Amino acid sequence: MPDKLKWCAKLKDGLKLIEPNQNLARSYLEQAKSSLKRAEKDMGEGDMLWATVVIYYAEYYALYSFLQRVGIKCENHFCSILAVEKLLGKEKVEIINDQKLKRIDAQYYMKLVEIGKIKEMLQHGKMWVAEFDNRIASLSEADVQSYRRKIKNLLK
Repeated sequence: MPDKLKWCAKLKDGLKLIEPNQNLARSYLEQAKSSLKRAEKDMGEGDMLWATVVIYYAEYYALYSFLQRVGIKCENHFCSILAVEKLLGKEKVEIINDQKLKRIDAQYYMKLVEIGKIKEMLQHGKMWVAEFDNRIASLSEADVQSYRRKIKNLLK
C-alpha cells in the first residue's frame, strides 16, 4: 500500500505537501454542507441519480477539507482517499469508498440504488461531514505537524 501512495505522489496532479490552508479547508467544508442540502433537494424532486452523486461529493469535500487543513493537495480521488486512510485508518474510509462505487454506478452506468439505500447514504453523509467538521475544528498545530510527518515518512 505505501507503494500506491508513492505512485500518487508521482502523478501530475497527485499527492503533494503544501502549506496548510485553514481558509480553503473551511471553504471545502461549507461546500460539503451545501452539497448535502442539494442532495436532499434532489431526492425531494425524485432525482436519485444526482442525489447519489452529490452525497459522494459532499463526503469527498469534507475529506478534502481535512487534507487542506493539514497541507496535502491532491486532485485524484483515489489518492486523496488513500492519504486519509493512511492518516486516520482504513475504517475511516470504508463508507466513502462504498459511496464512490455507488456514485460511479449511478453516474456512468445508470445503475441506481433504491430510495431507502439513498436515504441511508444521505444519513451516512451527514454523519461523515459532521465528523470531519469536528475533527478539523479540534486539530492543533501539533496534530497538523504529526500528520505531515506521517505522510512524509510514507513517501520516503
